[in-house]
Amino acid sequence: MTSTAQWIAGARPKTLPAAIAPVLVGTALAGANWVPLRALLALIVALSLQVGVNYANDYSDGIRGTDEARVGPVRLVGQGLAPAHRVRAAAFMSFGVAALAGLVLVALSGYWWLLFVGAASIAAAWLYTGGPRPYGYAGLGEVFVFIFFGVVPVLGTLYVQTGMVDVKAVLASIGVGSLACAILVTNNLRDIPTDREAGKRTLAVRLGDRRTRGLFGVLIIVAFAVVLAMAIGGAWVLLGLLAAPWAIRPVRVVAGGASGPGLIPALVSTGNLVIAYAVALSVGLLVPIIFGL
Repeated sequence: MTSTAQWIAGARPKTLPAAIAPVLVGTALAGANWVPLRALLALIVALSLQVGVNYANDYSDGIRGTDEARVGPVRLVGQGLAPAHRVRAAAFMSFGVAALAGLVLVALSGYWWLLFVGAASIAAAWLYTGGPRPYGYAGLGEVFVFIFFGVVPVLGTLYVQTGMVDVKAVLASIGVGSLACAILVTNNLRDIPTDREAGKRTLAVRLGDRRTRGLFGVLIIVAFAVVLAMAIGGAWVLLGLLAAPWAIRPVRVVAGGASGPGLIPALVSTGNLVIAYAVALSVGLLVPIIFGL
């Protein structure tokens, strides 16, 4: 019988900063116009989708046999810790929570067209490794992560609270999306040997080890370049650069040539970077509003 600790590990809680960060930034962008209940519902949607995609990936990779030689977090199906149908049920339950919270959010905001965005988000979460032609196996994972864990949640969180988006919000979503991609790039860099053997043609497999490490660096640079671009509209947003020290460790690990289990610290520290970036950027956005500067 699968233990509670194993189910929690299978949900991969260390990936949750990638779900919290865009909602935090989107709410900070709303500023004085933020709506607490809508922000909370947006957070529930984001967290549920993150947990759902983690279980869905565990299920789909497990039944395909691509998790058999993986290193890293617990694989419920691949390691035989839970029946595949139960992991699939956990994924669908998580998606159900996201759908319910999203439906309430849409009803409160009145923007019914966002139902299509929600449906697309759930579909993207499942089809990453699920379905007959998973896009994660075709090297498109980073594109969808950028969109659905960066652009969509940042702009969506802002929009359901204020009914508008602007250039500053788009830039912020690019920064958050870049760091969300950096997490996936690190994960796929670690798994290049096993993914190649299993026929999983991730972007890292297609680019190769050296260029994937370069991509990781580019994504980190983009995230902080966005802060500089946003500062054109107000210098306080430069407080977002205070997150830069959190980038040092993952960059050193990735650039230093670590591989396999040696990349796990980079995964953890990149997750820490995402939340540090979101907090620092949010503070930079809120300081002038709170203090009337």
